[in-house]
Amino acid sequence: MGILAGFAPWIVYWVLVGNVASTVAVLVALAIAVLSFVVGRTNRKPGMTLEIGSITTFLMLTALTFALSQQFVERWIQPLSTAGMLLVAVIGVLVGKPFIREIAEAEQAPDVIKSELFATITAQITWVWVGAFAAMTMSSAIPPIVQGLNSTPDTLLDARAPLSYVCYWVVPFALFGCAAIGSRLLMERMIAEATSPHTVRRTTFVAFKELEIDQLYYLARERAEREVGPDMEAYDVKLGAAGLPLTGDDSRESWPASYKMRPRR
Repeated sequence: MGILAGFAPWIVYWVLVGNVASTVAVLVALAIAVLSFVVGRTNRKPGMTLEIGSITTFLMLTALTFALSQQFVERWIQPLSTAGMLLVAVIGVLVGKPFIREIAEAEQAPDVIKSELFATITAQITWVWVGAFAAMTMSSAIPPIVQGLNSTPDTLLDARAPLSYVCYWVVPFALFGCAAIGSRLLMERMIAEATSPHTVRRTTFVAFKELEIDQLYYLARERAEREVGPDMEAYDVKLGAAGLPLTGDDSRESWPASYKMRPRR
């Protein structure tokens, strides 16, 4: 549901932009993006990259619809909007906040988030969407580029023009659907592996420097037991190679550890 809510402004925009004036479409989408952001803050959820990026993109598109001619907007607003989505996704990756990871962290159980596979799968899903957005942008840019020399070029509203129909609508939304299906398959794989008793989970704990190895193992087991909860038990607990000194505290170190979990017998 999180990813559906994140794409809500875009879905509404795509439905409207082919049926009403572009200005109306972007204004309604902007209002929904702002509403989604406000609801998220009311529920004390962190500001997600997709929400902030959606507001920024629709603000820019709104300005363009007022500043440029109607014919130019009807030819270029589709590639510009998908390029905005692409830019939001890429910036999220570059700043270390992929939008898929943010959505998954808000929806998945702590056991899934702590799994070694979580970061890998969410990164893969993010790149699936980056690739889809890039292909959508390229497809929707074909009609205005190819028809640029025509005296009366077709726009995204010209459903009877094959090039416009296919490149503005069919190809981009087929790609969007494939990305959604691929995301679901990868997410289901992640949840299945993360909840498997064979999956290695990683954690850290703080210990005094002078503790012996058996005392460190005891602390590692205690930490793992607290994380798995009363209905599960930690097993195959392993200690990391070395502890890392704490900043401003020379007497203690942060030790890495790993474990697996299974139903308590």
